[in-house]
Amino acid sequence: MTGNSLNQLQFVGLITEREVIRFTPAGLPIVNAVLQHNSQQVEAGVARMTEFEIAAVAAGEISGRFSQAQLGGAYEFTGFLAKKSRNSKSLVFHIIDFRAVQTTQHLDTGA
Repeated sequence: MTGNSLNQLQFVGLITEREVIRFTPAGLPIVNAVLQHNSQQVEAGVARMTEFEIAAVAAGEISGRFSQAQLGGAYEFTGFLAKKSRNSKSLVFHIIDFRAVQTTQHLDTGA
């Protein structure tokens, strides 16, 4: 499938793990992380608790700002999903943008 197919994910989550900034062989700065989300959603009229952890990567210009973001801080993330590598079945969330948010609900880190 090619063209203008939509692949966008947006959620509020915590940065629970983050590696130090590194550079690809092409010189692109990149930061790997793990993000955690916890919320209540309504599905088919029924409240449902949702929790997930997702591997994430910030590449290029945004990687510097992301590497300085507070661990454990709540942020609204926008990005897309892609396979970890060409032959992998695992997905990675690629961060395009993020901003700090004040949450009205408690985001439980599970700690």
